[in-house]
Amino acid sequence: MILCPSCGANNIDQSTGCANCGFKPERLDGFLAWAPELAKSNDGFLPESFEGLARAEAGHFWFRTRNALILWSLRKYFPGFKSLLEVGCGTGFVLTGIANAFPAVRVTGSEIYTAGLAFAARRLPSAELIQMDARKLPYAEEFDVVAAFDVIEHIAEDELVLKNLYRSVKPGGGCLITVPQHQWLWSPVDEEACHQRRYSARELHAKIEAAGFRIVRSTSFVTLLLPLMLASRLAARRSGTSGGSEALKLNPLLDGALALIMRFEHLLIKLGLSLPIGGSRLVVAQRK
Repeated sequence: MILCPSCGANNIDQSTGCANCGFKPERLDGFLAWAPELAKSNDGFLPESFEGLARAEAGHFWFRTRNALILWSLRKYFPGFKSLLEVGCGTGFVLTGIANAFPAVRVTGSEIYTAGLAFAARRLPSAELIQMDARKLPYAEEFDVVAAFDVIEHIAEDELVLKNLYRSVKPGGGCLITVPQHQWLWSPVDEEACHQRRYSARELHAKIEAAGFRIVRSTSFVTLLLPLMLASRLAARRSGTSGGSEALKLNPLLDGALALIMRFEHLLIKLGLSLPIGGSRLVVAQRK
């Protein structure tokens, strides 16, 4: 069901708009835009960062291994799902992995910046890509799975976003979320990424459950590499800078070694071990 993000009216026609209040999504930079006033500038992310991300993602162990964990989670916890919405799809790196792994699934990507959607469209020319505000998703019971991968930490009203995700998923459907973890890891890396917070498991679980979801699985990841991550964050604090997208460029041998460690960590997760600490956290949840 499509909702009006302005007045909340049900079953609106996105081509003709809302008969109740007159709202109609615009066409902006080739994409349907439900929040065009935020498509070029807002405080959640730096639009110039998309280009650096697009160059780095496929060649960086963290992005690749997070994708692997996401695909495993979808297969294990939501077999047979037919539709998925990724909120904050960025350059489309994760959504491309999902589309390739599940070619029969209807995949939809949303992003507040049309700059990010431009990169996603190059990777997924046939996907449904829409500009919208995660705090005002125009959906009710529309998708089998909704997902937000390293998104809600950018948004001050994270609880509102989670409520929107809950409303957007079908009853019995699922939600996948990843976030950066542990406030004691805070550094200029987070500040330059426009993070509002790093989560504790307790805070994240409470907010997800308050939105209405039931938590099915929760685990940290980037656990075995946590000492290296802490050392790099301490160095960033001393220097006062994150290094920007250039910091994502790693020697191929080092990248391969770190990826191997992460694959071993993922094996532990697949065997049922929920890791208590780590640089990031994955939560699998279900709408009651």
